[in-house]
Amino acid sequence: MSVTTVPSVTTTLTASEALIPAAPHNHDTRGDDNAWTRLIGAVRESGQYPTRSEAERVTRIVLSALGGHVIGDERVDLARALPEEAARVVASQIPATRRLTAAEFVDSVAARIEGATPATARWDVSSVLSVLPSLVGDDLVTRILAQLPAGYALLFGRADLSPAS
Repeated sequence: MSVTTVPSVTTTLTASEALIPAAPHNHDTRGDDNAWTRLIGAVRESGQYPTRSEAERVTRIVLSALGGHVIGDERVDLARALPEEAARVVASQIPATRRLTAAEFVDSVAARIEGATPATARWDVSSVLSVLPSLVGDDLVTRILAQLPAGYALLFGRADLSPAS
């Protein structure tokens, strides 16, 4: 008699996956009053911010910066997938005239946050952007990343598999 051993499978959720309940990614969250609260809670947990207001301030700044760099259908779809408050922040931005590298994007966020350094701004950007895939869906994030310069994937909590140039 032979015995076959089957390895156990362990699933580990990221902080954002554990905090934002999975919703159908075509779901329009704008009518959901709790969606903004859940988003801010997820960012607060992800960034380990001491207060909700600090997480909300960082979320608004990062989404505002992102809103200028996401264009076309992806911008429309992102606004549809986000809670109403977040959608307004993204949609109200004038499209950027120059595409920023990921490092320049982080620096632009640092310039908007009093006392921020590039390191703290990178933390803030990653704390916000890394919760988006579980909220808006991996497919949309992939489409957004396709229109941004290389290096943004890491800010969204993904491995950056683009070839080095």
